[in-house]
Amino acid sequence: MTDNIPCWQDVLIELRKIIRATDLQSKRVVKACGLTIPQVMVLRAIKELGDVTVKRISDDVSLSQATVTTIMNRLEERQLVQRIRSNTDRRIVNARLTESGNQVLQTVPSLLHESFIQRFENLESLQQQHIFSSLQQIAGMMDAESLDAAPLLDIAAPSRELVEK
Repeated sequence: MTDNIPCWQDVLIELRKIIRATDLQSKRVVKACGLTIPQVMVLRAIKELGDVTVKRISDDVSLSQATVTTIMNRLEERQLVQRIRSNTDRRIVNARLTESGNQVLQTVPSLLHESFIQRFENLESLQQQHIFSSLQQIAGMMDAESLDAAPLLDIAAPSRELVEK
């Protein structure tokens, strides 16, 4: 901790660095491939899972079905995915990656959470538990423990209602 600076201030500085790192990563990804990180995650899920329902994608990327549907609409507009009705049950609609979707996935830089996971998994189990416990406490202190969050590092644009408050 820094001399002459209160400990809480050091903690807030470190949190701000994390927020800034995720913000910069989001901008790098958009600049490199024109996609947001959640869009990349949805495309990767479709590539990995094959023809797949929105529910299955939602479970795989830990985002709500409504969010995945919105992302799918944007990806479909850009012709990166297509929706295909199941041959066996016409009520089921699957997502499929297009050739353009495959090509754009090849332009995606590695994501921040991927290097984090590798480094985190290299830590001893006790260190991992300590970090997790500390972050849970911080989330609680910031009244954020009940917020929905996916296990990927991305900064979403603020919603209109948050901006207006």
